[in-house]
Amino acid sequence: MRQILTGLFIALLMLTGGCAQQPVQEGLVSEQFLSIAQQSAKIHTELAAEYYSRGQFVVALEEVTEALRSDSKYAPAYNVLGLIYMDLREDRLAQKNFEQALKIAPNDPEAHNNYGWFLCQRRPERMDQAVRHFMEALKNPLYSTPEKPYNNAGICVLSRGDYKSAEEFFQKTLSLRPADSQALIGIAEVNFRSGNLAAAKSNLSRHMQISVPTAESLWLGIQIERKTGDRHAEASYTMQLQKRFPDSKEAAALRDGRFE
Repeated sequence: MRQILTGLFIALLMLTGGCAQQPVQEGLVSEQFLSIAQQSAKIHTELAAEYYSRGQFVVALEEVTEALRSDSKYAPAYNVLGLIYMDLREDRLAQKNFEQALKIAPNDPEAHNNYGWFLCQRRPERMDQAVRHFMEALKNPLYSTPEKPYNNAGICVLSRGDYKSAEEFFQKTLSLRPADSQALIGIAEVNFRSGNLAAAKSNLSRHMQISVPTAESLWLGIQIERKTGDRHAEASYTMQLQKRFPDSKEAAALRDGRFE
């Protein structure tokens, strides 16, 4: 569950999530106001974003290096660099580049969203700071995807057991996008952990109607149906998880009998 890149590549990076939801760089500046150096930096940053979305990190690094060679103060390039290093698990470099992006462009909503996600995932002791970055992203009235920081905030506070805040964040997402699949599975998870099995089953069903099953959603379905005692539904989710995602951590948990 995660959610993250630039006009042309927002759609591409939506594919990564989610969970996250996941992290993205948007807010393209009109070409007519860019210098030649900035235009070059913008082009190379967009290419880096595309290669990043494909998992081609070496080429992405080459492109973002070219972007910064053209304009060393082009904030979106540092944001993309932070995402690349995060996926490479070079956390020190990821943090350095997210912070540099925000130093140059302190009001950039995507830099706030992505840095918040980084802190949530890699610096859990700084969870409150992560949530503050998500809220900073939402202060920009021109931000076109406010559901992302709401979802990310929900995922993060859910991980520390704050069910009330998590549900509030997911509900805010749904107020913006009523059919947001990430928010629906987030609320289903909150319902399940809170013991509200009927609501958990209902929200997971809504999620399944609008989204392709994932290892995460199938595993949640198995856990819900084990609690409700619906062995037929549990068996259906189990078969799908084993067939579709045999190498997932969820399938491993199923094999090991780790249902809690």
